[in-house]
Parts: sequence; structure tokens; C-alpha cells
Amino acid sequence: MEVNKNAELLKKITDIFYRCGIKSVTMDEIARELCISKKTLYQYFKDKNDIIEQIVNYHIENMQCDLCSLYDDSDNAIDVLLIVSKYISDQLQRVHPSVTFDLQKYYPEAWKKHTDFRKIHIVNDIIKNMNIGIEQGFYRNDFNIDIIARFYLARIENLLHNEELIKNYSFEELFNTLFIYHIRGIANKKGIEYLENKIKSKL
Repeated sequence: MEVNKNAELLKKITDIFYRCGIKSVTMDEIARELCISKKTLYQYFKDKNDIIEQIVNYHIENMQCDLCSLYDDSDNAIDVLLIVSKYISDQLQRVHPSVTFDLQKYYPEAWKKHTDFRKIHIVNDIIKNMNIGIEQGFYRNDFNIDIIARFYLARIENLLHNEELIKNYSFEELFNTLFIYHIRGIANKKGIEYLENKIKSKL
């Protein structure tokens, strides 16, 4: 019961941080937003640093579980990468730029843990997908998989911070264009034919 209550509080506090940023929100304001006493809040968290650490851990654990459930070695690698890419993009879209800024500046250890997860776990999942795609005969095998995986994740992340693009195009159009661009770069003839059919069905 306590574990569920803790997870419930972490989800609600995360929403508060997404709306208001991290640095400017006090423990008093968190308690007020949650409609609980400050005393009750301190039963679950030692201080604000503890809240940040628990939120990052909670976020990472949930992403690991979600990504594991999305990957299936028997499924078409292009379909899986599309699903996973959309999931990663949705997660990144939820985070307000001020939250990223506050984590980087005021909570460097939590930020490092978060970025290490992206650099290691998510990149490894993309690498796994590429290897499966090569085995399935959809991707070429004449490129450095590690470099391309890191390029792809970086492009997704950078897409969300490009104000000029976001101002002129819908995120869906930007994402689909990036995905098609990526697959065209790594796919062989069979993979491109499969991609063309997906484009006709509007992905």
C-alpha cells in the first residue's frame, strides 16, 4: 500500500514539475498542490533532493519496463522501431524545457543518471533493433551501428528543441519525416519497399 502511495505521489509531483519547473517549486507548494500536510509529505520524502532522485529513478524504471514490453524479436524491425521511436518522442515531449534546465543546473547527479540511461539503455535498444533488422533482411550491414544509433537518438532529442521547425510544422509531420529519413539511410531494397508500403498506409 505504501509503495502504491509513494508511486502515486511521484506521478503527481512529476506533473507539478512539468507545469511549473523544478527550482521555483517549494515543499510547501508541493504539499498544497497534493492537498496533503507538509508533515505527511515528509513521511515519504526527506527533502526536495530526495524527491528529485526518486522521480528520476521512478521514470527510468517505468521507461525500462515500457521499452521491454515494446520490443519483440519476432516482429518486423521497422515496425518495432517506429513504435519505440514514437514512445521515446512522446516521453521527451512531456518534459518542459525549464525542467531540463533545472535538472542540469541544480541537480547534476540526477541529470547524469537520466542522461546515462538514455545514452546506454535506449541506445542499446536501438542497436538491438538494427541487428534484428539486418538479420531479418531489412537493413544494410555496411555502417557503424553504434554511431548510427547515437545519431538517431540525438536527432529525436534535438528535434524537440528546434523552435523554428516546431513553429512551422506539426510534431507528427516532423517525426514522420525524421523516421522515414532514418530508415531510408539504413534500409536495403527490401526494407525500403516495406517502408514505402507503410508510407502509403500513412505509417
